[in-house]
Amino acid sequence: MTNAPVSPSLFQPARLGDLHLPNRLVMAPMTRNRAAADGTPEPIMATYYAQRATAGLIIAEASTPNAVGQTYPNITAIHSGKHVVGWRRVTEAVAASGGRMFLQLQHGGRVGHPGTSGLTPLAPSRVPLPDTIHTPTGPQPAVVPVAMTTAQIRTTIADFAAAARNAMDAGFAGVEVHAANGYLLHQFLARNTNHRTDGYGGEVAHRTRFVVEVVRAVADAIGPAHVGVRIAPGLTVNGIEEGDTEQIYPVLLDALGKVGPAYLHVVFADPDQPLFQDIRRRWTGTLIANPVLGWGSPLPPDGGRAAAERLLAAGADLIALGRPFLANPDLVERLRTGAAINQVKDHGLMYTGGTAGYTDYPTLATAAPAHRRVPEPTTP
Repeated sequence: MTNAPVSPSLFQPARLGDLHLPNRLVMAPMTRNRAAADGTPEPIMATYYAQRATAGLIIAEASTPNAVGQTYPNITAIHSGKHVVGWRRVTEAVAASGGRMFLQLQHGGRVGHPGTSGLTPLAPSRVPLPDTIHTPTGPQPAVVPVAMTTAQIRTTIADFAAAARNAMDAGFAGVEVHAANGYLLHQFLARNTNHRTDGYGGEVAHRTRFVVEVVRAVADAIGPAHVGVRIAPGLTVNGIEEGDTEQIYPVLLDALGKVGPAYLHVVFADPDQPLFQDIRRRWTGTLIANPVLGWGSPLPPDGGRAAAERLLAAGADLIALGRPFLANPDLVERLRTGAAINQVKDHGLMYTGGTAGYTDYPTLATAAPAHRRVPEPTTP
């Protein structure tokens, strides 16, 4: 009798392109609003990321590839020399602590506001965000975006490629193209935000075209081994309604597979869902999966280890965790030893700036009294 294959351990080394990862835990990209108003990373960000350098890979928070792509105040950018210099401080601090980093590239599309960027947002179609949006003066009604012309599409694709080159100049090992969470690339995929009748709208192959062209341009600029792509099948955040999720992603994955990026990153992955299982069958490269831990609810006592191991058993290669890394700089060691997990102190501190709820979480070495152990999770 042939034994069933054994899934790898979270703490087993892995390879990603030309990177050797010491473990399979990835720090997910999380916007923290600690940059300067112009998008330049502040020095405190170097401390924050260096504290978490034991992750197998850090995917740094969303950075905009151009000015019009800015979403919220004090988010990072990567389209000027100042941005490159600011990010280089971060990558050097992480490298000195033994870590490896990719940078997520995100264009907000309709998720933006003139009160923040000084520009009217661009989007596939003139469909506004059905909500208010945070600006430097507080929540404001969303504005109707400008429907992108073909020339603006080409310029935006070129901006992504330039941003990827800037990221490599800043010391990142690669970039993640953000095609999820209701931002520009996701807006092209979804029926309710893409009403175009040209080659970038209508049938699924046309709605996936912009994503594929962005990824191809980025891969041509820095090499496919340095590129990842993040997707969120079925996610409805930021007013997105894809309409035909089961048809979009097979077409998208087949096209992306021909480009050959280093990894695919699936948000809120559920190993029991047929769509996740189909993605694993279709995607022959490295698959990063982000488990569902319940946004806004307390972290599970095991820090997400059981959920992570379920995804490994379902075929994921690497596991991305967000809030567990936010609250636990030494998360890898806590999961490995079964130590107790820090809870997120205050979700309101996630986006307010400063050290509170950012660089002040204790490690096992600094916490007192000694943390109790939690039961080892069982792998199904």
